[in-house]
Amino acid sequence: MGRMALGLLGAAAITACASAQTSPPGRITTPEGAVMNSADDLAYKPGQLTQEQLMSSTGDLFTGPAANVFRRFPRDKTEAMVKFYTGALALKSLSPIQLTATQQMILTGVGHGQVKLSAGQQGNRKYDLEGGYAGGTGIRFFAFHYPDEAVVKQRFREAGFAEPVFKKGDDGRTVALVKDPGGFDILILISKDAKDHSDDGVGVGINVSDLERSRAFYREFVGLKELPPIKSSLLGTTLYPYDRGETTLLLYHLGDNDHPDNGSAGIQYVVSDSPLVDAKAKARHIAVETPLNKLKGFDLITVWLNDPDGVTNYYAQVGPNSRTARAQAASN
Repeated sequence: MGRMALGLLGAAAITACASAQTSPPGRITTPEGAVMNSADDLAYKPGQLTQEQLMSSTGDLFTGPAANVFRRFPRDKTEAMVKFYTGALALKSLSPIQLTATQQMILTGVGHGQVKLSAGQQGNRKYDLEGGYAGGTGIRFFAFHYPDEAVVKQRFREAGFAEPVFKKGDDGRTVALVKDPGGFDILILISKDAKDHSDDGVGVGINVSDLERSRAFYREFVGLKELPPIKSSLLGTTLYPYDRGETTLLLYHLGDNDHPDNGSAGIQYVVSDSPLVDAKAKARHIAVETPLNKLKGFDLITVWLNDPDGVTNYYAQVGPNSRTARAQAASN
């Protein structure tokens, strides 16, 4: 999916900071607040896997045509965030997931992937968007493509938001920078051959502290396809794209790293074997955010890992009784 990797331009500085809330001691939760059951019995036993298996990437375990992304934000922004993503950006509204009695995951569709909206900022994650795309490490922007500038402007007006201001980029493409109600950068790119509702997928801009270390993580451990680098004169840097079907991660390095943010957004991969991901991560000493577990009531086996800058890379193995598996079966 090369489109998300093309034509990405600069962004203005944005200030938006939120404090993280910590979970009670001894309680294991996701950054969204879902309570998890420990699953030590699921882990591979020492000696059960070969060194070759342990040192291979997780890429051959991927299922489905795209990765999903999370967007976490202060709870009082929920109504505005839903209007922005489903109204202004016109992403498809999907059935939400009730994680707890008070915590709901609001799902929107981007092609075959999802942008998952989660109100509330749990745990010990860092939330600091000061300085915008160049202000610090972490996921700093999402990029969406649309075929018609006038339609995008109309949707923003009808949803109650100011029209995006579009400009011609240095490659002749049309782009606008806006921010969602939680202060997160959104790049909107116009391409006549793009699918509406950004059904080509989503671009995920990640500002990293050490390019070579992060490139190796996403290429060699995660196992994403590395695309040719792109020079962006407006960003003043080179973007390094890594492809997961309809989702493209865009690595770059800018700024002084004084404002790290590893909570406002995250990445999810659906895989066939989460315990194998867990074993590969341990063999490479990858930082674990939440250990191998079963997500209570959802027929999921998950493990949450951190990239070199603490960005969550969440792996989910979908069981036959999960909502995702049932939906896939119904569509076949």
